[in-house]
Amino acid sequence: MRITLPSGTLAEIDTSVKSPSMGLVISPDIFSLRPLFTDMVARLAQEWNMAVCAVEPFPGRTLGADIEARMSAVASLDDAAHLRDLHEAADALETTRLGLMGFCMGGMYCFKSAVSERFARIVSFYGMIRVPANWQSPTQGEPLLYLSQGDATKVMAIIGTKDPYTPSDDVDALRATGCHVVEYQGAEHGFAHDAARPAHLPAQAADAFARTRSWLEGQPIHQ
Repeated sequence: MRITLPSGTLAEIDTSVKSPSMGLVISPDIFSLRPLFTDMVARLAQEWNMAVCAVEPFPGRTLGADIEARMSAVASLDDAAHLRDLHEAADALETTRLGLMGFCMGGMYCFKSAVSERFARIVSFYGMIRVPANWQSPTQGEPLLYLSQGDATKVMAIIGTKDPYTPSDDVDALRATGCHVVEYQGAEHGFAHDAARPAHLPAQAADAFARTRSWLEGQPIHQ
């Protein structure tokens, strides 16, 4: 179901599970809320027994499918406003325990959300560890700084070793914050959450989502 958060930002929510184990907020990739995330919200609600809400990252804008237009728009996003929207989505779930999961650009905001006390556990799928040069602006803080100022130990990062957005030096800096890093050898950017992508790796994606659920629920993580 589509809802409007108090800020005016659109979100997709599923609270149909009668006794959810926890609430899960999803921060989508650069292509925003779309059928992929509508389906993900509904599927994870049922399969993981959670209340789930995905938040539109570009509220009030019509950017279309052009990646360049979206890339250009990221610098104008505001960290404080985005974290506010994630918190409002958490409020809408009305659960005691809350987790956060995000992909690509949304994964970058997961790193930044390490400063938030609202989320017990956080999972970033191939989030940018440093803000790319063309995204930098006064309203875009560095993920590593947020991690150092918050609780990086509650964050798990899903990383592909062939992802140009997460080079090895950045991954080393990420580990140094205390973030739990899981690397998938030979995986490229976006390998897990969208089966339509050429980079999709079904077996690795299934493993990454299994680890994600365990991490969010506070269970021991298998190696």
